[in-house]
Amino acid sequence: MDLGGLNPGSGAGAGDVIKDGTSATFAKDVIDASRDALVLVDFWASWCGPCKQLTPIIEKVVKSYGGKVRLVKINTDEHPAIAAQLRVQSLPTVYAFRDGRPLDGFMGAQPESAVRQFVDRLIGDDAEADIAAILEAAEAALEAGDLQTAAGTFAAVLQDDQQNAQALAGLARCYLKSGDTERAEQTLALVPPDAQASAPVQSARAALELAKVADQSDNRSELESRLAADPSDPQARFDLAVALAARGQKEDALEHLLDLVRRNRSWNEEAARKQLVQLFDAWGPKDPLTLEGRRKLSSILFS
Repeated sequence: MDLGGLNPGSGAGAGDVIKDGTSATFAKDVIDASRDALVLVDFWASWCGPCKQLTPIIEKVVKSYGGKVRLVKINTDEHPAIAAQLRVQSLPTVYAFRDGRPLDGFMGAQPESAVRQFVDRLIGDDAEADIAAILEAAEAALEAGDLQTAAGTFAAVLQDDQQNAQALAGLARCYLKSGDTERAEQTLALVPPDAQASAPVQSARAALELAKVADQSDNRSELESRLAADPSDPQARFDLAVALAARGQKEDALEHLLDLVRRNRSWNEEAARKQLVQLFDAWGPKDPLTLEGRRKLSSILFS
């Protein structure tokens, strides 16, 4: 699966990634090219001693990234207008361009380790932004019910980052929506300990607990009869709410739990309130019933 900028082709040769720039080609070689890759611009001059030290170092570093980074060398004696426009005051100066604009830079000769660290930091920013966009697309596909696309996208992220908590949680939810609670639970078991409390993981775990209830025998009729015989029976109302929520009757479940909080919020160590919070996690923060439920619960608790 194509992961956009995370895995660019590695077949670019030196002629593709390293160029001598001119005033006429600057827009194409730097501005336009920076929309597809990180572009370093090396401002130099033939009389500049430190430039002669830096250029082979920066060329070596750029080649090592297999096409993820490109280098454009600008001779400031031959093309002074570009250097003036970018306010280059000393040589050598290196600017990094991304998305058509200068992002960062440094002046003076630098050792290879410093140049590599500079590039790694900027490449890392790119990768993080790309992953965030990919995960956002996967979440949108999941919300739209396109499980195949969502699962494939989450799995693609996990190929590069096996411990990505959001991707693991998203894949688990895909399994849950397809009815495979066992694989969902196995997937959540892969979440690293320090990410267990993250919102996506908590949401997936809450959804898993509901799915486990749905896998049990359906006792809604029995609970409804018990509640009809004794409307003040808190355990029957609570159990019915959980059974309803597990089988998609979210609005009815919400009302039963809110009614329990109204009647006796401290019952069973605030079990109704805690169950509401778990349902809100399972349904997600954008669900209309989550928004309505949180508003009603706050009104009850702070009235």
